[in-house]
Amino acid sequence: MKGHGVGADNELGAEIAEEDIDEIQGALDSVPVHEIDAFLVVAGLGGGTGSGGAPVIAKNLQRIHTEPVYGLGILPGSDEGGIYTLNAARSLKTFVDEVDNLMLFDNDAWRSSGESVGEGFDAINKELVRRFGVLFSAGEVTKGSDVAESVVDSSEIINTLKGGGISSLGYADVEVDEPERNGLLSRLRGNSGVEVDSTETTNRVTSLVRKATLGRLTLPCEVNGTERALLVVAGPPAYLNRKGIEHGRKWLEEQTGSMEVRGGDYPRRGEGTVAALVLLGGVTNVPRVKELQQIAIEAQENIDEITDESEEHFSELMDSDGELESLF
Repeated sequence: MKGHGVGADNELGAEIAEEDIDEIQGALDSVPVHEIDAFLVVAGLGGGTGSGGAPVIAKNLQRIHTEPVYGLGILPGSDEGGIYTLNAARSLKTFVDEVDNLMLFDNDAWRSSGESVGEGFDAINKELVRRFGVLFSAGEVTKGSDVAESVVDSSEIINTLKGGGISSLGYADVEVDEPERNGLLSRLRGNSGVEVDSTETTNRVTSLVRKATLGRLTLPCEVNGTERALLVVAGPPAYLNRKGIEHGRKWLEEQTGSMEVRGGDYPRRGEGTVAALVLLGGVTNVPRVKELQQIAIEAQENIDEITDESEEHFSELMDSDGELESLF
């Protein structure tokens, strides 16, 4: 469509993805699939290309590969127009059936007043990278890196996202002093060179867990009733208080009512922050999704009504009472 996608027509987007699926799959041929733990299909659900193509791509990945296939869908703002809401609602209904779990990010929840479109996109991208950066890199061990006391690896994420449905992520962080580790002896001892108060670190971690859970989620939802949850606390090793993480995990159990709440730490240096990431898997009380569906239904009814009226008006316009004949 001359660089404009498919003109917000997600049926056309799905059709094109189906026709070009071999070419799309070919792009993965050079990827060492045996080294990956899962696939993630990312799409904006308001337009036509992403909302139509993402379910098709996910379905094909499920057909070919044994690894889990997850989705990340970006919901349009409620003021972006009825057609985009309709696209999102239809895609969501299809997308969630084709992936092992669908994580959602709601533009409405992250919009700031006075913000330009470009600034809004930049802010949303940063929030996505911040959250998924912690989630997907937790448990990775590289040469010279610190080893977690309670490792969160890919199996923990997979188990949290099992069972399908939709999920939401929460995140909170706070800046801390992080002097560099210098001498060989300090590295061998694992001494960060930072004197920390254990009570303070415990309180900091539990406070961050509460803020991540009850603050702005990628998809606003009721935490109670969540099927499964995962807690990752990331930061300099000296600040990763085991007692605080366990307290936070138990508090999360109470809030969600779930007995499947996993948790662990992710030692990382150089960020200058301690962060808590909460993954809520299988959320069901999501007012935003219900609102999206209702707006989409109204939009579909309006479109059908306008189409019927247009056909009727055009018929009246071209009616010559039988006094004119067509050329053919």
